[in-house]
Amino acid sequence: MRAAHAVPAVRAAEQELMARLPDGALMQRAAAGLAAACAGVLDRVYGARLVVLAGSGDNGGDALFAGARLAGRGARVIVAAAGTRLHEAGMAALAAAGGRVADEAEEAAAIAAADLIIDGLTGIGGQGGLRGKAAVLAGLAGQARGGGAAVVAVDLPSGVDAGTGEVPGAALAADVTVTFGTWKPGLLIDPGASLAGMTQLVDIGLGPYLGEPVATALQSADVAAILPQPSPESDKYRRGVLGVLAGSQQYTGAAVLCVGAAIHGGAGMVRLVSAAHAIEVVRQRWPEAILTDEGNVPGRQLIESAGRVQAWVAGPGMGTDEQAADRLAAVLATDLPVLADADGITILARHPELLPRTAPTLITPHAGELGRLLQADREDIEARRLHYASMAAAKLGVTVLLKGSTTVIAEPSGGHPVIVNPTGTSWLATAGSGDVLSGLAGSLLAQGLAPAQAAAAAAYLHGLAGRIAADGAPIGAGDLIAALPAAIRTVTSPA
Repeated sequence: MRAAHAVPAVRAAEQELMARLPDGALMQRAAAGLAAACAGVLDRVYGARLVVLAGSGDNGGDALFAGARLAGRGARVIVAAAGTRLHEAGMAALAAAGGRVADEAEEAAAIAAADLIIDGLTGIGGQGGLRGKAAVLAGLAGQARGGGAAVVAVDLPSGVDAGTGEVPGAALAADVTVTFGTWKPGLLIDPGASLAGMTQLVDIGLGPYLGEPVATALQSADVAAILPQPSPESDKYRRGVLGVLAGSQQYTGAAVLCVGAAIHGGAGMVRLVSAAHAIEVVRQRWPEAILTDEGNVPGRQLIESAGRVQAWVAGPGMGTDEQAADRLAAVLATDLPVLADADGITILARHPELLPRTAPTLITPHAGELGRLLQADREDIEARRLHYASMAAAKLGVTVLLKGSTTVIAEPSGGHPVIVNPTGTSWLATAGSGDVLSGLAGSLLAQGLAPAQAAAAAAYLHGLAGRIAADGAPIGAGDLIAALPAAIRTVTSPA
């Protein structure tokens, strides 16, 4: 598991550890790890042209000390200073190793000619986008990166908010980010995460002093540990029965995809309630599903007639008319776990009185759907994913899985770390992909997982299935279902 800590917690841990170490020892640990990472990026250190973009703080000091180590191995190191001050000890070490500060007139040429640029402009305390000289240097470095230079960020890319991943202005994208002591939320959550490139964590000894994380990213072993496994005594009822309220006369595919994902997600039985045409299509594709024609039966009566289930998925392709709203209300009136998605979320936006509820509830919106629920701007939600996922969970009293370039999962209590999914791929941007995620997460709810666990495991497997199915080529949502068994095997039986 990758655990990310808030900036104040990192600062406090650094202070506590520094009080136990000789002066400067912590910075030397960071610089050693940074220099090793830079050496790994270069074809060779001797003779390489390096530029250190240095701010005035400790982040700049880390970069300068790393530059000194690389200069000692024969690299030609030039410093481009963002301000009038540089970290004194770091600059002294670099000068002693043969490095120097560039004149302002030669900075642009030096950056353009660099093989590697070390971004030490701002650290984890940076607020807002880059400004002034720092923005100018970042712009030059970005152009050099486009021409083939590698950029290595110190702790996180300059211009990224360490605590949220927000990028409120100018920022410098990196090929590699070397972070110290612990992960920062801004390295896990877009848009900041997309600027970090490959990320490396250097252990500098902060672990005992950090406390609880504010965000986590599950790894394969974490998902394997929470996935339900059938026992010798298992039968189709003990393995979890999922009710699915999805599909319509017009949108039959949503029901097919949701049911198929639930079956391959491990549910012992799936009961579908849908329109006649959707039922016939599902019958041909998934004959093991138990089917109930919704007809004109009132919502509560219809849900009761479907048979006993352990959880419900409601929304994909079901429509948004008053009959659909009545059926969703009937599902939410039960004391069972419910996952609401797609049309179900649209109905919730029109009928906010249906939330909160006392039973476990999970919603899986994309930014546009969450915008309708919160009356917020889609682009702002995409720029501030952590903020809006957490706010929605608290306001609506539900667990929120916010889909998108980074999937963020937040619980209503606010006392648990948000969960960030690391397996997403852009190939998942295809019609029906969300229906597959809903069916998969719903099957895990029916098998007894709590909403946050079900959401995290489903998002991880969904992303992994996308990577397996795509393998660099376009896919459809049906391919995700076919790849789910391989994704689960990858997690539960690693080579």
